[in-house]
Amino acid sequence: MEITIGANIKRLRVTKNVTQEQLAEAMNVTPAAVSKWERGETYPDITLLQPLAYYFGVSLDELMGYDEKKVQTEIDEIKTQVKKRFVEGKSARDVIFDAYRRYPNDCWIMHWYMWELAGGSADNDPALLLSHKDEFLAICDKILKGCTDEGIRLEAWNMRAKILYAEGKTDEALEIYRTKFVNWYATSGQKTEQLFPKNTAEYYFYMRKNMYELADFAADKLGRTVFFDPSLSTEEKTERALRYGELLRSAYDETDEPFFLVIGSGFLGRMENDLLYRGGTDEQVTAVMDAHLSAMKELQRRCDQSEPLNRSFDRFLWDDRGDMFEWNLNYRTNPVRGRRTEILKNPEYAAVLKKYE
Repeated sequence: MEITIGANIKRLRVTKNVTQEQLAEAMNVTPAAVSKWERGETYPDITLLQPLAYYFGVSLDELMGYDEKKVQTEIDEIKTQVKKRFVEGKSARDVIFDAYRRYPNDCWIMHWYMWELAGGSADNDPALLLSHKDEFLAICDKILKGCTDEGIRLEAWNMRAKILYAEGKTDEALEIYRTKFVNWYATSGQKTEQLFPKNTAEYYFYMRKNMYELADFAADKLGRTVFFDPSLSTEEKTERALRYGELLRSAYDETDEPFFLVIGSGFLGRMENDLLYRGGTDEQVTAVMDAHLSAMKELQRRCDQSEPLNRSFDRFLWDDRGDMFEWNLNYRTNPVRGRRTEILKNPEYAAVLKKYE
């Protein structure tokens, strides 16, 4: 069996928030000796194993790494369970909280726990954030000191910014976003595209993929721009949703360019969701949903024909959604909570869903 004691000592030391010098002093060895342990160049003397386990508050098996695979298997099973709940539209709060109780130092679990307790990543209640300020900042510190996953690390900075905003320190919050996060032109998509010469098939593939992905992103922003326009009534927002959707579908029909279909589908999906949960009538939600599902069905057909278009939705692969249209239809046909369970009782709404089955 591979001996991982050096990696475990480093992990436990970081978790305990002690330096190599502090650990060396506690074990009556030199900092250089600790450094060599952690690099795997040497192992601690056998007489130090029990003192090390006691110092870190772990068993000898855990210190030696014998339980590491079992623990990782359990954590992977928890991740699978949480993702499955998300896909099904169910709350994973109980699973996440129990996981945090059992594995409070796992980066993914700390991340999920913090954002679940915060109520998600958007529309956070400042009072709620401040009531958990110390706990959240402690988690952020542990993630930033011991986690190598850059996505999780950025979300720790995101939480710090949100807490600063809740404290009324908006300029400091914005400074985090300016200094810790990249701008639109330094994203992974843009850099991937620039990896290849412009006269190659690889460049054309990634350029198209990025175009479709950005179109979907912009579509969501367009939907929010319309829905949160304070000068528009809900009726006017609905009318604009249907009109924009019609224009974009017409542009697609005339050009056969999926770019317009991506924007139309994403825009209508955002408008449908906001109307559903923010004051739209059953009739308004039904009309926009009909247009959305029509666009989504055609978009899925084109995804099946175009790899760059299909790959632009790679971010959905983590939850095994597979066919996006079928997933969207099933999500509406078999809701598990919220207003979707109530609106399904509306015969006109149910009839629209039936049309696409």
